[in-house]
Amino acid sequence: MDIKNAQFSLSSPSVAHCPTDVKPEFAFIGRSNVGKSSLINMLCNHKGLAKTSSTPGKTLLINHFIINNEWYLVDLPGYGYAKRSKTVQDRLDQMIRSYILMRQQLVNVFVLIDIRLEQQKIDREFIDWLGESSIPFSIVFTKADKLGPVKAKMNAKAWMAKLLDTWETLPPYFITSSEKKTGRDEVLDYIGDILKEVK
Repeated sequence: MDIKNAQFSLSSPSVAHCPTDVKPEFAFIGRSNVGKSSLINMLCNHKGLAKTSSTPGKTLLINHFIINNEWYLVDLPGYGYAKRSKTVQDRLDQMIRSYILMRQQLVNVFVLIDIRLEQQKIDREFIDWLGESSIPFSIVFTKADKLGPVKAKMNAKAWMAKLLDTWETLPPYFITSSEKKTGRDEVLDYIGDILKEVK
């Protein structure tokens, strides 16, 4: 799939304020500092689309970007950012979970994982919750350029294998690098295939 046009559409403080049309939505989420904004900009081939920051945890709203005037890419706040107050983090967690559970237009969640790290408890709990809630999702490993292709593949396989302690069927996963544009075609083709099914 080719992205010809990508534009910021709306920032919403809750699911009730999200766009009122029924275009399919693909949400991107991960721990703070996982490289979410860089990945979104790389996928859309648009450097300034999602605001990158040296300070993690800047996304506090549900951000909708309209793609090819056909579907929305949704940038969700990161989870598990330690420097936020518990009150703020609890409010964000509630907003994220409400959006994921209640948004009928949502067709897939992309969970971003730093490929350099072993499986973190907070990522595992979030992924298990998606599975228990029957939410379609995929895993996107980020920052593959920091490791090299062989090590990146090994880390991703090891990470996925750890899911088999409770998961019978593993979700799809992608290995990406925003720096080298690795995985861009694979992720976009996957989105394209889902769009053909939901139309």
